Amino acid sequence: MLNIYEQIDANKNKSNLIIGIFICFICVTAYILGQANGYGLSYTGFALIISGLISFSSYYYSDKIILTISRAKPASKKDNFMFYTVVENLCLATQLPMPKLYVINDTALNAFATGRDPKHAVICVTSGLLATLDRTELEGVIAHELSHIKNYDIRLMSIVVILVGMITLMADWFLRFSLRGKGKNNDNNQLQIFFIITGFILALLSPLIANLIKLAISRRRELLADASAVKITRFPPGLTRALEKISKDKEPLEAANKATAHLYISDPLKNRHDSIGWFSGLFNTHPPISQRLAALKQMS
Repeated sequence: MLNIYEQIDANKNKSNLIIGIFICFICVTAYILGQANGYGLSYTGFALIISGLISFSSYYYSDKIILTISRAKPASKKDNFMFYTVVENLCLATQLPMPKLYVINDTALNAFATGRDPKHAVICVTSGLLATLDRTELEGVIAHELSHIKNYDIRLMSIVVILVGMITLMADWFLRFSLRGKGKNNDNNQLQIFFIITGFILALLSPLIANLIKLAISRRRELLADASAVKITRFPPGLTRALEKISKDKEPLEAANKATAHLYISDPLKNRHDSIGWFSGLFNTHPPISQRLAALKQMS
């Protein structure tokens, strides 16, 4: 049985390993695609610059974009007193700046955190969550979201999304240039043929692989946020009871989509594949609630 600190360390180490694998995968893919097109490392540099420029605005304004998509409205202390005071008290305990608070008018039970860093963070909950959870359970959920902020998951997942976009963009460029015959090197030596064949395979598969890695990171950070939330509240049953109630909610969140699903405390699309097997779990944005509950009950 792992204690809270061992759970946190284990999840951090596994997250770092997955991120390291992701970066290596991107570097190898960029190199092979560049060699296959005859552009070498210049292809990688060009892809990094262009994708970085395209991604910067979405990263900088990610909170506003997500809140607009989610149709969230600012929360007030008068109308959402328990929500506001729970966040206020936990921010004092964690020495975090008070995030902006928003509410989505939907009876589904869910919540998410977003933003660039703790000074520009947002916590958003649904009206259904506020109506269903008691104060102790809400503290568990808010501690989970504050953990995402404190652990810089909100920034990490933004960067991961950018990396996925970058590798998708590189693969698309490669296929377009190759099909139009615009590569610089047309030699038919064996090494070049190897790079071309490998490049085509990677161009077709790399976006899928990148998304699978993104989902793996998302699932690992959810487990880390659960453990960190217990560290904040010192009361595992609060988050446990909240997750049990959330798991019983079968209503999809209308404002959510595939692009924002990984942000929420629980899969807002309600894509349940438990009966299909482990393979379907690769495409889940969140670890199974049963796995999260088991981990919480083991914490001491």
